[in-house]
Amino acid sequence: MTTWTDRSADRPLSLATPSGIDRAAHHRLDEPWLAAAWSHPTTRVFVVSGGQVLIDQTADGRTELVTTASFDAPLTEAHRYFLGTDDEGISYFALQKDSLPGRMDQSARAAGLREAGLLLSPRDAGLMVHAVALENWQRLHRFCSRCGERTVIAAAGHIRRCPACGAEHYPRTDPAVIMLVTDDRDRALLGRQVHWPEGRFSTLAGFVEPGESIEQSVRREVWEEAGVVIGEVEYVASQPWPFPSSLMLGFMARASSAEISVDGEEISEARWFSREELTAAFASGEVLAPYGISIAARLIELWYGEPLPKPRTAR
Repeated sequence: MTTWTDRSADRPLSLATPSGIDRAAHHRLDEPWLAAAWSHPTTRVFVVSGGQVLIDQTADGRTELVTTASFDAPLTEAHRYFLGTDDEGISYFALQKDSLPGRMDQSARAAGLREAGLLLSPRDAGLMVHAVALENWQRLHRFCSRCGERTVIAAAGHIRRCPACGAEHYPRTDPAVIMLVTDDRDRALLGRQVHWPEGRFSTLAGFVEPGESIEQSVRREVWEEAGVVIGEVEYVASQPWPFPSSLMLGFMARASSAEISVDGEEISEARWFSREELTAAFASGEVLAPYGISIAARLIELWYGEPLPKPRTAR
């Protein structure tokens, strides 16, 4: 029997496909190796700032990260993050700066993950996801949660150490569940968050709470947000989502009830859609599709049976 997991392999998630990069974690504490790699002429470096990088289009139409071995300003090692090596032994680093460099090819432009993740190769998208996640964590966790002293960067950006009490702090990843709920008529439940524009519908989602299994979290979140009781829960796929530090765990869930009662705090509206109803709603603009980079779009596509239309600008 074909499962949702089997079907998801046909169109892997853009931020979760094999990247071709070995993270080579054993080098993160090897300062002589890092210093040699940092200064090696084949090493590639790109700047990350505020969740954005520079991307550019090649002559053959591909989109790539703008990497270089030098910038106008001298490169410093204070916020140098080692991301790994590729099959050819080339090392990759991200450099966190307050702004993106100004001297670049005129066609290069700044982009965040929601745009770049759809355009970049799996290798470059993987490098960017890694760098953005580290940058988010580094910016938000500069002080020791044990004693309050300022921490220092270690392990090539993957640890922050407290010189006062000796505590080590590691990048935070928060598990979150995201699920497409279907009922006994094979309709899909989609909801609109209170802060979303009119017409933007997507799957339900929420964070896993302490002491809770991911299956329990799926059932609790759907009940809290939409008042729908969930029976069977099937895991499909996961997706790193560094906005700022989540790991999205995707599920298909079967409803045991159909009556909807939204919480009004997170979800302002929720509706059951047949495939025909959703097709018509897309065509009329009544419903705006979620962004194609998201696992939400992939979960809906697994049920819908074909790619979703490109998102329109909200009304």
